Amino acid sequence: MPATISPACARRGSSGWSHLRVRRRNKSDEGVEILVADMTVAYKVIRETFTSRVTLDRPRLVIHVEYLDGPFSRLDNRWEFVAGEAGGCEVKFHISYEFRSRTLALLMGAMFDAAFRRFADAFERRANEIYGQPSRA
Repeated sequence: MPATISPACARRGSSGWSHLRVRRRNKSDEGVEILVADMTVAYKVIRETFTSRVTLDRPRLVIHVEYLDGPFSRLDNRWEFVAGEAGGCEVKFHISYEFRSRTLALLMGAMFDAAFRRFADAFERRANEIYGQPSRA
């Protein structure tokens, strides 16, 4: 049964709108969870939805997102959580994408970059709320 994540995942900001909806969720006995999710991003009059497979690999502390359908020719991103000092954690994030349409790339490229920066910033803010500010050595 489709489920929308939390209201925090549907936002309208100065540079666009985004929404995330989980279509399917499967868990394995090995601690790996696979989601198929739709994400909608919009900017001015342009609105695009794409579908991804999200693998939450808890034992390896990795989140891998693979593109399935939408306006891209490719989209791949990976979150890796590496144990740090004093119980902390370093988060490594990589994203690689290319729009299928050159016109769409020109119209939405900068907005898409900014949207992913906002998602990363929101992730960091939420982690700081839950776990506290990182210590600076």
